[in-house]
Amino acid sequence: MTQRSIGIAGSTSAETVRRIAPLVEAAGYRTLWVNDTPGGDALAALAVAAEVTSTLRLGAGVIPLDRQSGAEIADRVHDLPTERVHVGVGSGQAKRGLALLERGVAELREGCDAPVFIGALGPRARALAARIADGILFNWLTPATAADAMARLREDAGERRAEGVLYARSIASPEARPALAAEAARYASFPQYAANFDRLGIDPMDTTIDLTVPGSVEAFGVVDELVLRVVTATGAEDELVRLLHAGAPTRS
Repeated sequence: MTQRSIGIAGSTSAETVRRIAPLVEAAGYRTLWVNDTPGGDALAALAVAAEVTSTLRLGAGVIPLDRQSGAEIADRVHDLPTERVHVGVGSGQAKRGLALLERGVAELREGCDAPVFIGALGPRARALAARIADGILFNWLTPATAADAMARLREDAGERRAEGVLYARSIASPEARPALAAEAARYASFPQYAANFDRLGIDPMDTTIDLTVPGSVEAFGVVDELVLRVVTATGAEDELVRLLHAGAPTRS
């Protein structure tokens, strides 16, 4: 059964994280994932979330290893409830990305007990993740390409247990569709994502979820965990807080 989670931007204010995290926990979602960006620190946000929750899993996805080494990340994880933390890492802009990932994961394994996930777009990074990580953080996949990615993950992992976690941009109202389209266009402008969309032959909008359409979430039930990154009409933090208060995005 696919577990459902919520994803928020790393730039979300500490005040809003304190409001959102208990709502996510009370609603029964599996994990609160926080992405790490130049303007947002995922581990700092998770520290705030840890203060106001007790059972919610806390995920960082993904921290670029060209900005923080695996050893540095492990040191910071010690300040969090390690039994609830899941650390997602990526290669960032590094030219020798696979070597950096392998070294970073080894440092994390040595420095902390938190499960390690790798954010991977291409087949080589995914094969490496299946071999050395606890799972893969997928992004911008259609239901069909997600099913293909999960089948390959199972094949590459063999007898190892490796989870497939898919991060999906979502909307909870028609008014948010222009903002969703803008987000898709922004990612399509990044060379690495554009190349991946071309390789898979998909339109980024086909990877998104309209939560008002029956069955739209269930179509992505091929992965182990589905992370709903809800895009709101204005991007205001209070919009997501109101949605969670109202019970949307839905878990049903």
